[in-house]
Amino acid sequence: MATHYDCVIIGSGPGGYETAVRASQLDMKTAIVEKDKLGGVCLNIGCIPTKALLKSAEVMAETSHLDDFGLELDGSVSADFPSVIQRSRGAANQMNQGVQFLMKKNDIDVLRGHGRLTDADTVEIEPSVNMDGEEVGEEQTVTADHIILATGARPNELPFLPIDGEKVISSKEAMLQTEQPDSLVIVGAGAIGVEFAYFYHHMGTDVTVIEVEDRMVPNEDKDVSKELEKSYKKAGIEVMTGAGVQGVDKDSEPLTVEVETGDGTEHIECEQVLSAVGVVGNVEDLGLETVGVETDGNDIVVDDYYRTNVDGVYAIGDVTGAPWLAHKASHEGILCIEHIAGHDVRPMDKKDIPACTYCQPQIASVGYTEEEAKEEGYDVKVGKFPFKANGKAAALGQQEGFVKTIYDEKYGEFLGCHIIGSEATELIAEVVASRTLETTGHEIMESMHPHPTLSEAVMEATRSAYDQPINI
Repeated sequence: MATHYDCVIIGSGPGGYETAVRASQLDMKTAIVEKDKLGGVCLNIGCIPTKALLKSAEVMAETSHLDDFGLELDGSVSADFPSVIQRSRGAANQMNQGVQFLMKKNDIDVLRGHGRLTDADTVEIEPSVNMDGEEVGEEQTVTADHIILATGARPNELPFLPIDGEKVISSKEAMLQTEQPDSLVIVGAGAIGVEFAYFYHHMGTDVTVIEVEDRMVPNEDKDVSKELEKSYKKAGIEVMTGAGVQGVDKDSEPLTVEVETGDGTEHIECEQVLSAVGVVGNVEDLGLETVGVETDGNDIVVDDYYRTNVDGVYAIGDVTGAPWLAHKASHEGILCIEHIAGHDVRPMDKKDIPACTYCQPQIASVGYTEEEAKEEGYDVKVGKFPFKANGKAAALGQQEGFVKTIYDEKYGEFLGCHIIGSEATELIAEVVASRTLETTGHEIMESMHPHPTLSEAVMEATRSAYDQPINI
């Protein structure tokens, strides 16, 4: 392997490995440094395996009302929890192998071990221990014209809710443990919290979700939050909003969670607690202080092209701050490396980043919420179309939720879209492309949507915003 590269990337999550592939395509001699497994958190203990778990939960949920589809099951369906976990590991391992293939295909050197900056153009690598307990890598030093930090993030830990991996767990243990708890308290009703709530509930665990804000998924449009809470409560998931966890008594059997609500203090008993209160960037032991890279807490400070304050050092993805999303990291990395290569690239608008939550009903959004648009001074046109009025949703038996569209009244700009319902995370791509192309509401209405599809709901919500509803 070489000792000098055009580009060295520290971290091989979606941001890191996709940036490496693009760098290779741009004829840069590229290396990627990884202390654990290729693919990072997303492929190994994040996005991919959790979606496999959620699919198992969806199948279990469907079996509870087969009679709605005119079907009968002779016998009962139960979850083989260890097998469910094993299936998710299979999905993760397959994607990990895919990244290994991409590195070979694109002639990218994979340098195993923990990478640390010792100068603006120098990375020192030492052996590390991966998630399987194996020591990987060797001591070596490489130099590069450009170094990109893509070290990701880890679960946040509250001072009064320390994670021990057994009684109080993080998302990592929640997706890896093979022993299913009878009862689970989830602290935090963001994307991670509500996804695991859906999974464990349909596996048969008694689930309580506690959120300190006044609504579930507080970063989403308020109408979406209301719809999700209604759906979860109907399914039998206990939801407490405007409630703050004060601590957990680990010595009691079962555990006792102390919760402060508007009505006073409550104590909830459970077998296990999942802390799902966000993530923090991995900025430690990277040599940032040695080189003088500026940070803001656990975020590396970058400009619109992901340059740090130190020439030749860049950062992308979760380590640069919210929103902590794999597709954001990938987009940033490709933008960063193309700018390095001299391409004319457009800085990313954070309002164009889609947010996706993969519980059922799914949630997806992009752009402004109605409240945000009004706060920005827009006069808005708002349309909403329920999936109850959509033919494909009726045929699928998936009629929960709606599409909500927000347009600027003056120019017709597509300000935002918020979807809760079946396949919402697939439907949002139309809106992302529309916003990128500066599409107006009239153009959405004039674009023929195939029938019967769920995608018609985007067009119908737009027609509703313009007081031209057809199917409601």
